[in-house]
Amino acid sequence: MAIPDFQSVMRPVLATVQNGEPLPLNELRERVADQFQLTEDERKERLPSGHQTAINNRVGWARTYLNKAGLLCIPAKGMVQITERGRDALVSGPQRITVSWLKQFPEFADFHTAKPQAADAPAAVELDAAETTPDEQLAEAHQALLQSLADELLAHVRAATPSFFEQLVVDLMIAMGYGGSRKEAGKATQATNDDGIDGIIKEDKLGLDVIYLQAKRWTNTVHRPEIDKFIGALTRQRARKGVFITTSDFSVGAREAALGLDIKVVLIDGVELARLMVENNLGVSVKQVYEVKQLDSDYFLEE
Repeated sequence: MAIPDFQSVMRPVLATVQNGEPLPLNELRERVADQFQLTEDERKERLPSGHQTAINNRVGWARTYLNKAGLLCIPAKGMVQITERGRDALVSGPQRITVSWLKQFPEFADFHTAKPQAADAPAAVELDAAETTPDEQLAEAHQALLQSLADELLAHVRAATPSFFEQLVVDLMIAMGYGGSRKEAGKATQATNDDGIDGIIKEDKLGLDVIYLQAKRWTNTVHRPEIDKFIGALTRQRARKGVFITTSDFSVGAREAALGLDIKVVLIDGVELARLMVENNLGVSVKQVYEVKQLDSDYFLEE
């Protein structure tokens, strides 16, 4: 069974504590996971941030929403207990408790509605009542922004001159930690007589080994003959490592050509190139930083 969305988790959370006894949150999470017969892999599946498992996040937000609606209370730190309203919901409520259904309770509607900060601000805006938790919505929005940025970045790279692209490839390798500095670590080869090599970069600051680069600012798919030519160029240079980067993609034959060699050849297509540029802050700048904070429970420990 797939991991349930957090709205599908809410009624099982209530049912788990229906006997009225306080239950530790960790035990609640385990029991809910058992109810949905989640596999070990599903229990370990994490959010894009990597900070929390998906099922723990969804049970946690279900608890928060139910608590804000008065169906659950938190009698002590890390504990959960059902209320009379929660028992009524199990008897007369829907089989699937949703955010929309919880809005009948004024305290929840007040919690779930974003309040304008200024007197002349527009009317209150309803927060998204999607199937995902706020943490997941934030992560999804972040991923969508990254994808949009990567698409825009790749379009600019494809519009650049070949010489600019060759230097960009060297800059990317330096940004990823190879060599140490632009002056000492890498250089783009001359446009003429490059023997199929577009760039050379030291693998480390001491220059104990070098990596040879090939850069293709293409829109068409790179096929096997181009990879074979690059491998031939590496062989003539007695090189052991090479990176072939393109703004397009590679055919299956091209990828197969780079396998099973004494020479190590890494292929980076346009999608991966854009991702690496964003990840290493090459050609992009930080627009806005949002801090997502959580409760520091250690602060509240009394000796």
